[in-house]
Amino acid sequence: MKATDKLSLQAYLDSDWAACPFSRRFVTSYLIHLGSLPISWKSKKQSTVSKSSSEAEYRAMFQAAAEVTWLVQLLTELGVTHLKPVTLHYDNQSAIHIGTNLVFHKRTKHIDIDCHFTREKVLEGLLQLSYLPTDQQLANVLTKILPSQQQEDLLSNLGMVPHPHHSSLGG
Repeated sequence: MKATDKLSLQAYLDSDWAACPFSRRFVTSYLIHLGSLPISWKSKKQSTVSKSSSEAEYRAMFQAAAEVTWLVQLLTELGVTHLKPVTLHYDNQSAIHIGTNLVFHKRTKHIDIDCHFTREKVLEGLLQLSYLPTDQQLANVLTKILPSQQQEDLLSNLGMVPHPHHSSLGG
């Protein structure tokens, strides 16, 4: 980890609705960075079937929000402060609207009450929701089968493989 004046937490999250061809359960993933390094990540096939892609996306947001909340508490106890707000980068604008806008709550009663945890964290100032285009979504490497070039680019951005433009072979 490089020395820096200010550390920040950034979260990237994604969901693949009805991804499992046998059960139609959805897969969620998140990836959380401290500075430029990934420090927490998870990919999981969920235990329920979701009625809509927005519900699946919102549940992914809840899982990332819960992990960010825990990490902020841990880092604060370790003396790392000024982490708020933590940005959740997401490629689903509907889920972002649900997480930030009261008007959408009447349309989402079928979603578990637990999922409104995200909205509470936004109102508390812990989280900030930010749209990130799908092709730049780092969490996609944990959720979806991607075209090889996009997979390589995202893995490179994660620091997991050398970027082709930084090759020592001079290509």
